[in-house]
Amino acid sequence: MVAQELDYFRAIIQANMEPLAKVTEVSELSALSAQLGNQVWLKREDQQPVYSFKLRGAFNKLRQLPTGSKVITASAGNHAQGVALSAAYLDHEATIVMPVTTPEIKVNAVRSLGGKVVLHGHHFDAANSHALTIAQETGAVFVPPFDDKDVIIGQGTIARELMQQLDSLDAVFIPVGGGGLLAGMAVYIKSLRPDIRIIGVEAEDSACLKAALDAGQPVELDRVGSFADGVAVKLIGKETFRLAQKFCDEVVTVSADEICAAVQDIFVATRAIAEPSGALSTAGLKKWCQVNQVTGLSLAAVLSGANLNFDRLRYIAERTALGAKNEALFGVTIKEEKGSFKRFCQALGGRSITEFNYRYAGSGDAQIFVGVGLRQGQQELTALKNELTSSGYLLEDLSDNELAKLHIRYMVGGKPPVGLQERLLRFEFPEYPGALARFLEMLGSNWNITLFHYRNHGAAQGNVLAAFEMTHQDEEEFNAHLDKLGYQYQDETENPCFKQYLQASMNLARKAG
Repeated sequence: MVAQELDYFRAIIQANMEPLAKVTEVSELSALSAQLGNQVWLKREDQQPVYSFKLRGAFNKLRQLPTGSKVITASAGNHAQGVALSAAYLDHEATIVMPVTTPEIKVNAVRSLGGKVVLHGHHFDAANSHALTIAQETGAVFVPPFDDKDVIIGQGTIARELMQQLDSLDAVFIPVGGGGLLAGMAVYIKSLRPDIRIIGVEAEDSACLKAALDAGQPVELDRVGSFADGVAVKLIGKETFRLAQKFCDEVVTVSADEICAAVQDIFVATRAIAEPSGALSTAGLKKWCQVNQVTGLSLAAVLSGANLNFDRLRYIAERTALGAKNEALFGVTIKEEKGSFKRFCQALGGRSITEFNYRYAGSGDAQIFVGVGLRQGQQELTALKNELTSSGYLLEDLSDNELAKLHIRYMVGGKPPVGLQERLLRFEFPEYPGALARFLEMLGSNWNITLFHYRNHGAAQGNVLAAFEMTHQDEEEFNAHLDKLGYQYQDETENPCFKQYLQASMNLARKAG
């Protein structure tokens, strides 16, 4: 071990987290252990006073400063609360810059812990830039959320406790945002037990560590997803990447649905409700076991946080069955005639129907949107598709179609009576009071909106599905307008869901193109 890593190891051994950060429990996920054939353990950082591991890094950073110091940071969540509580305990003066889109529950939590909140910008980057400006102007100490030696050391104390609590370990799964938790835990574990595998887990749409490892250096992602907002980081830290590159054995990426299923697994075993980023490593552990077909191992994951907005539970519950492969969504063509519904249900072979959407659209064929319960996951899904195809049904598996899961399942109900020249777009924008009105105002009124769906999932990002009537000649002007808006969007005009459920049979726009 080189001197630099030895310094980390010694510092983690000596770091005193008492009395503010507590020694958290390790719980066995018994049902998941039986399902996977491995012993699965969960390090419970949801038990911290701020319900997140972020307290450790913030406390270790701030305890190095003289009493009465002025500190500042930017955060929309767990790091903010960790800094606020640590500053109050150590008699520091803390200012937290948060985006104006931050849910009120998190703003109030920081204020209740004694932090001064400054709301600035509509996203983290703007808030962070403003915090750095204030630090420069006032001389306040900026407290980074992850790319800082003292912060990394604080997070590494989780590994110190874990190694003391479990005698046998084969692999540890660690969630990755900016990399502070992974770096701290990895350097400690590998210093003691280089045989234990360190596996980083990232959300598929925020995989900044995987991108950096592939490139050999930190690279900034064009955009990150909003569901697991606690790990929505575009660029991994320089020091955290250096340590990850040296000590992380592999990286697993997981989908939002797989995270939702892991939230359920944790709840069933512990009755704790993890936030999406808090359940990330459990989702990665499950996927790694299933992909590698391993059994008989002792595996640990970190429940990194439980600061969940209550409204988000609805979304998580809806997506859990899909993530656990206990439900499939299909678009199916059946005959528009008496008895066809009954015959289709019989073709399902007694499987439960979780959802059934249909609207009469004339004679001929009918399009139904159906959810089907599964008991044997992917194996049963494949068998069911073969059975339905053999019975003469035309079907589209929509289980992994984001448009279907976010919008179409709530909109199935008919098509326009005449052919329209349309473009269908799915937008994402920061969610806050008045955000939808602002979105519509910026969208303008140059193009007729022929379809619109919005649903608030209690998340940091709002999702809108909209269709616009336009000729092929209008598209260049329309594209230029979209670029000026600055909103993230996805063109869904060719999505099979649109064609099957919402688009007129004769779409003149596509023919004109």
